[in-house]
Amino acid sequence: MRIHTVLTIVGLSALLAAPAGAQEIKKAADATHHVLKKTGKAVKQDAKKVGSATHNKLTKAGNATKTTLGNATGIHKIGGDVGKAAQGVSHTSKRLSRKAKHGVKHDASSAHNALTKAGKDAKATVKNP
Repeated sequence: MRIHTVLTIVGLSALLAAPAGAQEIKKAADATHHVLKKTGKAVKQDAKKVGSATHNKLTKAGNATKTTLGNATGIHKIGGDVGKAAQGVSHTSKRLSRKAKHGVKHDASSAHNALTKAGKDAKATVKNP
């Protein structure tokens, strides 16, 4: 951030110190813009590197923790018949939930359509008795 502030001050100083010609002002503004853009990209790249390194360390620590717990309990991964049963339960509950959601939305849509039709009919009756 300090670099960004310093470059902004330098750029603005160059703008104010430049001759008053329109072309000169535009050139100074363009130069300032390019310097700030380059600095911003460098800062962003450094932040990404730090974030990536942090993510990798946390992932490695998490995996090590899971391995340690798996070694302590003897359970590393749920698979086989237990995994298949869990997947079956999950899929069944999702399917039932989707059907229930569809039913609710269908009923709401039907009610909305009926009320809209009734409202339009009432409006037409009031306008044309």
